[in-house]
Amino acid sequence: MASEIRAARFWQALHRWHLACAFIAGALLNLAFAPFGWWPLAILAPAALFSLIRPLAPRAAARCGAAFGAGLFTFGTYWLYTAIHTFGLAPVWLTLVLQAGLIALMASYPTLLCYAASRFWRSGALREWLVLPALWVLLEWLRSWALSGFPWLGLGYAFIDAPLAGWAPLLGVFGVTAAAAWSAAALSILLHRQLPPRRWFVPLMVIGAVFLTPLMLSRISWTHRVSDPFPVAVVQGAVSQDQKWLESNRDETIGRYSTLTSQSWGARLIVWPEAAVPVLANDLTDYLETLQNLGRAHYADFAIGLVNHDLQSGAYFNGVRVIGVAGNGWYYKRHLVPFGEYFPVPGFVRAWMRLMSLPYDDLSPGSDDQPILSAAGQKLGLTICYEDAYGSAQLQVLPQATLLINVTNNAWYGNSTAPHQHLQIARMRALEAGRYLIRAANDGVTAVIGPQGQIMARLPQFEESVLRATVQPMAGLTPYARVGNYPVIGGMLLLLLVAIVRRRHSFLKR
Repeated sequence: MASEIRAARFWQALHRWHLACAFIAGALLNLAFAPFGWWPLAILAPAALFSLIRPLAPRAAARCGAAFGAGLFTFGTYWLYTAIHTFGLAPVWLTLVLQAGLIALMASYPTLLCYAASRFWRSGALREWLVLPALWVLLEWLRSWALSGFPWLGLGYAFIDAPLAGWAPLLGVFGVTAAAAWSAAALSILLHRQLPPRRWFVPLMVIGAVFLTPLMLSRISWTHRVSDPFPVAVVQGAVSQDQKWLESNRDETIGRYSTLTSQSWGARLIVWPEAAVPVLANDLTDYLETLQNLGRAHYADFAIGLVNHDLQSGAYFNGVRVIGVAGNGWYYKRHLVPFGEYFPVPGFVRAWMRLMSLPYDDLSPGSDDQPILSAAGQKLGLTICYEDAYGSAQLQVLPQATLLINVTNNAWYGNSTAPHQHLQIARMRALEAGRYLIRAANDGVTAVIGPQGQIMARLPQFEESVLRATVQPMAGLTPYARVGNYPVIGGMLLLLLVAIVRRRHSFLKR
């Protein structure tokens, strides 16, 4: 009895400070992601939020969700200051306004979760077991594509080195998120209700099933080897973002990549990062022809990140130029970054941004049905930079692709957590697809990732170097590659529908 009274007093005191506690829980959730990797916090932090909002009225719960989101995204997106102000040269006030706007928008998702759960399902097992996990997954999925999408800090990515990662080949990253959300709900029940030991069974059974099922399924090989493994080389030029586009550095940058490429001979495939050299591909015709001839002499194909200007349409594209024995071709980035690669604002605002030294020429998105390109005898699943954060976008190429490549430029974010978290996202894509992924970054993190999401080889950041590794082409489809996000999102919608029907039935019985 005394222990129950003490526990009740503890929770009462905690809820007096619920906004501060929610903010701290959201901030601590950042430590679950790379480079820290304290993944248990990705269960503890949502469990804390679920516990905090349990006795609160809808508006108070919404404020609690807003505080949680503010803590998560304030500390989780601090690196945007470096991209916008340090390298984008925007004034401090504009940088802070843009960051505050993003944080407010992202915090609206946990705000909506907490308000809806408290407004329509005040308490009980229905809310804890169905509503909270389903809303968490659905709102995270919505955040991944609405208004261009911002999948960063999705809960599932925190588990790339944890047992829950085994759900990814089956159900994708949102399946991992669902497993984590259910574990958090179970933990919240155990911590809050002071259940007698005989009633621990259901929460512990849920947690056990969530963690043990992927371990048992990990023995299944969803994909298989095709052809022989072959050597690759990934070039990391390590050109600082504030120096990259200076005309005075143009020849030095091209020379640096030429030198690094000469150190890469012996590799069957050589990969350069996104927009590797500060020159339009149109102005590199002779250089690219020379590179192609050298590649033929050394039996090497290339995948090179370049910006290309289509002279017929006048459009500019962020692309990958594939140069190989089987022919040449372009892949153009499809999912562009707003306010980074295009500006969804009126022309006079764009002109004003030009005065602020921000980029103002919009890039154009590539077509959604671009033909798959080949190099080194393999079909390539290509993505550029932030595109790899949209897992379902790569599904259409997986029936053909035997190798994944992502070229990126994380130099915009300096020495921050962002490049490490971007690598974490790439690892999830490799695990979902069951394929090797080559990741070429301008100044890191350059890596080769295995089909289990494991890092096979990597380079230190900010180091001019060449990464050599051997990759194994893979074919076949994981369950996730076959069906995408439909089972998880459909399942969460069904759970929410069940909760709505049960709530209406209970209401009518009153």
